[in-house]
Amino acid sequence: MLANTTGHCLTAHQAMIPRILKPFPYMCGSRMLSGYKPKSNVKDSYKILELEEGCSLDDIRNSYRNLAKKYHPDSGSSTADPEAFIKVEDAYRVVLSDVANKKKSKENKEEEEEDQFKTKAPQHRHYLSFEGVGFGTPSQREKQYMQFRVDRATEQVLEYRKQKLESQYVATDLMRAKDVRESKKVKITQAVERLVEDLIQESMAKGDFDNLSGKGKPLQKFSDCPHIDPMTHNLNRILIDNGYQPEWILMQKEIRETIERLRKGLVASRSKLGEPMTPYRQKQWNRICEQFMEDIRKLNKRIDSFNLVVPILSRQMVHFSADKEILRAQKTYKALMENKEASDSDTKEEEQENVKRFEISIAQKNQSEDKAGDEGKLVLPEK
Repeated sequence: MLANTTGHCLTAHQAMIPRILKPFPYMCGSRMLSGYKPKSNVKDSYKILELEEGCSLDDIRNSYRNLAKKYHPDSGSSTADPEAFIKVEDAYRVVLSDVANKKKSKENKEEEEEDQFKTKAPQHRHYLSFEGVGFGTPSQREKQYMQFRVDRATEQVLEYRKQKLESQYVATDLMRAKDVRESKKVKITQAVERLVEDLIQESMAKGDFDNLSGKGKPLQKFSDCPHIDPMTHNLNRILIDNGYQPEWILMQKEIRETIERLRKGLVASRSKLGEPMTPYRQKQWNRICEQFMEDIRKLNKRIDSFNLVVPILSRQMVHFSADKEILRAQKTYKALMENKEASDSDTKEEEQENVKRFEISIAQKNQSEDKAGDEGKLVLPEK
């Protein structure tokens, strides 16, 4: 703030102050200090701070802090001395300036040594920068490269926002579809319950339940296991007694019949191909195996559906392995071939024994006929 002759206050901007009056900075580590020029030299400053040359910045700060507490006029201590505090502060600034200059000279020396050992790249190397973007002078290419980076960043931001919006829309669509499916299930369940209730009421009005054997008696529990829902098992028992079976039992029966049919079909196909396996037969066998794998995949999906509806965990089924089933079919085929060979050898041996027995019986018959003929000749009278 400045005042003119009339007493009005004037505001002075920093740019209006002459450059001579501006404080010039000097570096101490990473701090900007004022342009104070001390009168004492470096050695006296170290002695005032009770330090030696080559000490660290922490030692300098700690020494200054202790001396300031000792000599500062506002400290309230018995050793307070303003002149001594001014000397300590001057010495502190001199020491900091000395440490900063040494550090700067050391860094400059190291940089010079590094520059001596650095290999100078040829002048054409600067054309390899900027990712090969742009043409012209290096400054022109730098501007073009900056614009290229801005465009690329803009495209990436737009792509990210697009993907984010697409994921949000997909999630909302899935939620809507799920809600629609759930609402349909609820409606179907409620409709079925109403239909069953109406049928029960009609049957009760007609008197269909009057002649039941267990009328008026409590239902017996199907199982005493605490982990099983008694209501579900009671309903299952009632259905079974009246000739119905639960859904999971029918699914289990269907799965077992399907795997047995697939196993028999695979063994039969292998038996039709026979031995030895020619390249053409090998291709046929590979196609049969691929079709078998597809059938096993569908059967495993059916098993997943079965595991969701089965009420007992111990009754759940595991997936079938197509590779294991193919190996099993090949072993079964080999066993059948061995049994067939053994049976063929047994039949040949039996035929040979039958032939021998037949020949022996014929020989015995011939011998008996010869004996009978000899006896007849002996009995005849002589003329």
